[in-house]
Amino acid sequence: MAEEDWQQELRHAFRDPRDLAKLLNIPLASLPSLPETQHFPFLVPQSFAKRMTQGDPCDPLLLQVWPDAREGTLHEGERLDPVGDTAARCEAGLLHKYRGRMLLVATGACALHCRYCFRQNYPYRDDREEGTAWDAALERLRTETTVSEVLLSGGDPLALPDAALERLVRSLDAIPHLETLRIHTRLPVAIPSRVQDRFCQILRGTRLKTVVVLHANHAAELDTSVRKACAHLREAGATLLNQSVLLAGVNDSPEVLERLSRALWQAGVLPYYLHALDPVRGARRFFVPDAQAVALLAELRKLLPGYLVPRLVREIAGEASKTPLT
Repeated sequence: MAEEDWQQELRHAFRDPRDLAKLLNIPLASLPSLPETQHFPFLVPQSFAKRMTQGDPCDPLLLQVWPDAREGTLHEGERLDPVGDTAARCEAGLLHKYRGRMLLVATGACALHCRYCFRQNYPYRDDREEGTAWDAALERLRTETTVSEVLLSGGDPLALPDAALERLVRSLDAIPHLETLRIHTRLPVAIPSRVQDRFCQILRGTRLKTVVVLHANHAAELDTSVRKACAHLREAGATLLNQSVLLAGVNDSPEVLERLSRALWQAGVLPYYLHALDPVRGARRFFVPDAQAVALLAELRKLLPGYLVPRLVREIAGEASKTPLT
């Protein structure tokens, strides 16, 4: 498959929720009311939409992406910058939160707009105006000799074309004190055809140890095409991890989380983090109370071997690490 094919699929993604409801044969009256104006645009690739259940307004994949009229309201405790990205920004597109690693916001583009996204208000435009092709971020990384790991995030770094990704990875590879390249991406789940030979060659061609952190919240996201993409990534030498967000109505039961962990394992992916919901504006409908979350994990430990139980954590702005919930 040529690179243009996955890019064409991204261009043909659903951008109007009414079109998706029509595809799924779900009356609009059965779904939450749509906002009059969307501060966060709707975007769902057709390959992801095809994994949704026809006629089911409570489909867990649909719930993650369906806009809600309540999204425009900023409730108490919610923030536009829920995890403190602004305070951690040391250069255009470069965040430094934790010891020994930095995060490079490679692009603001993404293939799937999840309604609970903690970066839906991130100032991507400022990064583009202040920097030229990551120059400032790369120069800062060269001077930070205590940093051994760089995270590529976004948006989604795999939304970039392979030529741009290859230039970026080569630049990182040339920084001698870097040891690990970690790529946070939802694209192998949203558009599995994104994982093509050239991208895998980029991974094979770097001296850096490579970790790919996927984002799947429900076992229904992991169909045959996603498993094939994961196999290609593993063959390219990447270690595969998954991080999920605990979402009310989507995966807030031990049985659903068990199926997710087992489906990930079958795809060669190790469950890594289960995030408590960040205080994102308008995402309160997804909130699971901490006590319930802790109880869910206790039940999950009874159902799974320890290596398939993700760590339940919350990201708190300004803290030196993720905070475990116990």
